[in-house]
Parts: sequence; structure tokens; C-alpha cells
Amino acid sequence: MIKLVPIDLQNRPDWYKEKVYPKNKVPSLEHNNKVIGESLVLVKYVDCNFEGPSFMPDDQEKRKFAEKLIAYSDTTFVPEVYRSFAKDARKLAGAQFYYLEKALHKFDDGPFFLGQFSQVDIIYAPFIERFHVFMPEGFNYDITTRRPKLAKWIEEMNNLDGYKQTKVLEQEKMDEYYKNRFLPKA
Repeated sequence: MIKLVPIDLQNRPDWYKEKVYPKNKVPSLEHNNKVIGESLVLVKYVDCNFEGPSFMPDDQEKRKFAEKLIAYSDTTFVPEVYRSFAKDARKLAGAQFYYLEKALHKFDDGPFFLGQFSQVDIIYAPFIERFHVFMPEGFNYDITTRRPKLAKWIEEMNNLDGYKQTKVLEQEKMDEYYKNRFLPKA
């Protein structure tokens, strides 16, 4: 049985760090008395340890591209977009969203990064969701402008029932968190 426990990122309960995940990061998963908390590891773990179709393709070209995009998310995409908030968000973050737009053009058998829904989409979704909401208000910058594939990807993600269940429920609260964390105080 899977039990979803929402955690307030600004007010994590003490029991979470003490009993679940000492690094105090989210998300985490406890399964078979083992706690996994690094997002990239967690996505792969769930894909390999639960029933259902794999979210990694059998096609070697797609698998290789998936590994490249997954590594890029953690080493470049997310850190560079966050760094851009303190400098020139439009220019610096724009380069990252252009990279994603280009990646979405590689396969034409569907609207997702590998054509069909995959681990890559799962990994990028929470970040793109937040940036898509925050950047227009925080920097007057729409990440989908002149990026039709990225716009289509967001639309298709929003049509997935499984994704809808994981989206940030309180967008205003998340937006306020981003403003407080990344925008200069007036």
C-alpha cells in the first residue's frame, strides 16, 4: 500500500527528519524498510521496483538520450535556472529552456522528451511546473514563448491523470515561496 504524505517545505515536521529522511529533503520513499530520498535515484527505483510498464525505453538511442537529459537536469538545468534568478533570468534561463526545446525536437513519435512519456518527463516536470508559474510574475518571462514544443509538452503533462495528482496544490503558496527566496526585497 502506498501512502502519500504531503510535506510543507517551509515547515517540515520534526518527525520527518528524525524518522524518515535525515537529510530532510523531499521527496522520499520508504519501501521494504529502506528510505530513498534523492529524486533521480527515487525515480529509477520506483520504475524498477513496482509493477507496470517501464518508463525507460528499450531503444538504445532513446535510452542514451534519456541518461544524458537526466544527468543534465541535475548538473546543469536546475542549477543554472536558479542561478539566473540572481543575474539575468531572461538570458541565462532562456538558454536552458532553449536546450529543452531542442531536446523535445529529437524524437517525433510523441510530445514528450523521448516521444513517449518517460523518466525524463518525470524528472523535469516539477521544475518546469514551478518555473512556468513563477517566471512570468517574477521576471516577466514566459518560458514557452517561441518554444512550441515546450508549450505542447506542458499541455500534454497537464493532461496526464498521474501528473495531475502530483502537481503543487497551492500554486500561490509556491509562488510566494519563490518570490521570497529569489527576488530582491523591496
